[in-house]
Amino acid sequence: MLYYLFRHLGEYGIPGSHMWSYISFRALLTLVLSLIISAWFGEWFIKWMKKRNFSEEQRDPSIDPFGVEKVGVPTMGGVIIIVATVVPTLLFGRLRNIYMLLMLGTTLWLGMLGFIDDYTKLKKSKDGIKPIVKLVGQAVLGLVVGLILFLSPDAVIRENITIQRQNGQEIVHKSEPVKSTLTTIPFVKNNNLSYTEAFSWCGDYKNVIGWGFFVLVTIFIVMAVSNGANMNDGMDGMCAGNSAIMCLALAILAYVSSHTEFAAYLNIMYVPGSEELVVFLMAFVGALIGFLWYNAYPAQVFMGDTGSLAIGGIIAVTAIIIHKELLLPLICFIFFIESVSVLLQTNYARYGNKRGLKLRFFKRAPIHDTFRVKPGQLPADFRVLFNWPKGCWLESKITTRFWIITIMMCALAIVTLKIR
Repeated sequence: MLYYLFRHLGEYGIPGSHMWSYISFRALLTLVLSLIISAWFGEWFIKWMKKRNFSEEQRDPSIDPFGVEKVGVPTMGGVIIIVATVVPTLLFGRLRNIYMLLMLGTTLWLGMLGFIDDYTKLKKSKDGIKPIVKLVGQAVLGLVVGLILFLSPDAVIRENITIQRQNGQEIVHKSEPVKSTLTTIPFVKNNNLSYTEAFSWCGDYKNVIGWGFFVLVTIFIVMAVSNGANMNDGMDGMCAGNSAIMCLALAILAYVSSHTEFAAYLNIMYVPGSEELVVFLMAFVGALIGFLWYNAYPAQVFMGDTGSLAIGGIIAVTAIIIHKELLLPLICFIFFIESVSVLLQTNYARYGNKRGLKLRFFKRAPIHDTFRVKPGQLPADFRVLFNWPKGCWLESKITTRFWIITIMMCALAIVTLKIR
């Protein structure tokens, strides 16, 4: 809103009004304001939740050996993250931008879905809403995002092309923006893959089928990343810290994708309008860091599904908008490993059950839980394939080491822009 106000004031020559046209200026303002809001609102929210007894009543000691300390800690802290993200974005963002509207819609939709799940756990059933309901909610979001990117005239790119010069090659972008299903392939020189061209054997129907496949990919990515973030939310500061690092990496990718010169230099497609993603993501990073003030060990509040589902959706939709979804296995490496560990654990246990054996791939799953199992805590008849580490790590050490891994993988994802 303030963006449009100061742009109007600029028509009358008001000094300083032009500053609001700079992405860097508005992005930093959203970062600072989101930090202030999350710090102020977070303290009020925790007190409000405690008064109404919206808190963790018990923790399973067989999974979390330090869970006794966490009884009585308020949950649904994702509300802090959402409020601290949405308010600065509404103030400093361009609300007519299709990508900004998609991000706000993603945040509110998945935040609402997670809030219903958290509230159900506290007041009705400790298991929350049925998993199928959450999956359907995520799938609906993926479907809507995919269709909007397909149908909206504002969701376009300008393809990069190579021109031969006497002194070498020069990368330029086509002058006409086009609808495209191109996506960036990491570590490949000619690094664009078109879903549409992958179905060229379908003749005249390749465009429709290609976009249909793109929508299915969008649904899958939203569901996968959102659930990965949800699984990663199991320790104090774990998901919030990892997500802040991931979103900072995506903000860098969004910035270079929205800048004609940087996009040409890096030989990546130019996505007009994606600069507003930087404003949104910096607000989100500020909200996550501010939330860590209360969520770092020992946590004063848990984010719950209200935060984790929204986090995964935001990361997924951002990557899809800037056509960098194939970089998500690197950026969201921790989320990916958490999800894979659950799949391995579940299927290996089923394999053992059919043979009358108690088999486990890891000591616990998701994988972050395997590092806090105390010696002798597992039943003697359990056969663990991956029995490491032998001891129990402190929760703060596990969280910090996962952050370090995320930093390395996000740095690698950014470096892939030049390694081809």
